[in-house]
Amino acid sequence: MKIVGLTGGIGSGKSTVAQLFEKKGIPTYNSDLRAKFLMNNDLSLQKEIKSLLGNQAYDEKGLSRKWIAKKVFDDPQLLQKLNEIVHPAVKKDFEEWVLIQKTPYVLKEAAILIESGAYKGCDKIIVVTAELENRVKRLLLRDNSTVEEIQKRIQNQMSEKERLNYADYIIINDTDLKFLELKVLETHKEILKLK
Repeated sequence: MKIVGLTGGIGSGKSTVAQLFEKKGIPTYNSDLRAKFLMNNDLSLQKEIKSLLGNQAYDEKGLSRKWIAKKVFDDPQLLQKLNEIVHPAVKKDFEEWVLIQKTPYVLKEAAILIESGAYKGCDKIIVVTAELENRVKRLLLRDNSTVEEIQKRIQNQMSEKERLNYADYIIINDTDLKFLELKVLETHKEILKLK
């Protein structure tokens, strides 16, 4: 079974692309959602996170994502330490998930697939890309963030140019859903040809 990484900058449309692959019967492991799940449900992980960030990292509802985001995005070293705690747990969870899949390939969707080094465990990489203006518009509709906050989050990520250097397949998400569906179908067929 092939492991295909799916990544792209925030607001590029990774999740939409993943859903289109799922419609083709391809299971998708959403690393970001699984990380949040593990951070909320794995007690040893919670203990490590509290030890690093303090008890404020969790509130009565669970993981305090906004508080953590404010704390770590202004401190790259702290973000790195948090990633060093969370990534091994996500890697183990993914490896267990792959074992129960029965398809020719699976997708591993991750915003920081390349930055985290997780791309090294992938046979191929799909990068979803979109014009900055379109990404910002999508994020304004999706999140309760200001343009300034969005731009800061984008700046904290790897540049599009750098990310595209890792791509085996590029899906441009600047037009409509029909075009995107065609690009996904095209890419799906190419991946199925892999030996």
